[in-house]
Amino acid sequence: MIPPPKMTDSFRHKGLRKQLVETIRKKGITDLQVLQAMEKVPRHFFFDSSFLEYAYEDKPFPIGAGQTISQPYTVAFQSMLLDVKRGDRVLEIGTGSGYQACILYEMGAKVFTIERHKGLYTKTNQLLPTLGYHSVKTFFGDGYKGLPAFAPFDRILITAAAPTIPDLLINQLKPGGILVIPLGPDDIQTMTVVVKEADGGYIKSEHGAFRFVPMLKDRAK
Repeated sequence: MIPPPKMTDSFRHKGLRKQLVETIRKKGITDLQVLQAMEKVPRHFFFDSSFLEYAYEDKPFPIGAGQTISQPYTVAFQSMLLDVKRGDRVLEIGTGSGYQACILYEMGAKVFTIERHKGLYTKTNQLLPTLGYHSVKTFFGDGYKGLPAFAPFDRILITAAAPTIPDLLINQLKPGGILVIPLGPDDIQTMTVVVKEADGGYIKSEHGAFRFVPMLKDRAK
């Protein structure tokens, strides 16, 4: 991994990352693949330099355009529910800072990620290659529409709160595939796992309460 200009991954950063991984492990994240990915990806590379001291706290943080870089525990929890197998084609809805996409890549996924905010898309599209993530495919577009030209996907991860499960995204999921989505109203959501069945239907399971920014339609300027 090549750090961005004027940024380094020091022994102190690596130590803080180990502490963060231990924190989320104690909170119940047991998937070794997830923990190893989170220990490898330098979260401070996704922060503006004036806020680096917050990078290894287990808290969300604003990144502009009304969006946040998710709490590390939440990133780990969604990643664990996604149950990624090496080589899986994963569609992420809501690129944000790009941190979650890099975690999925380190878990062995082929990552396709959509961002509706042009400024965030541009920033992330420029950042990821400098970190060595040339093969993460980033798109500026409407997450509700997905990426039909690249479907079907083995996994779909939605990193914003949706009131209902989007049918267009279910249609882009392979039979047996998994979609993870924070489902519910704006104030609080239920983390939901959707498994698509061979007949096109699906079964759902619920995995606790979380809080996300809302999933919006169309592209933002």
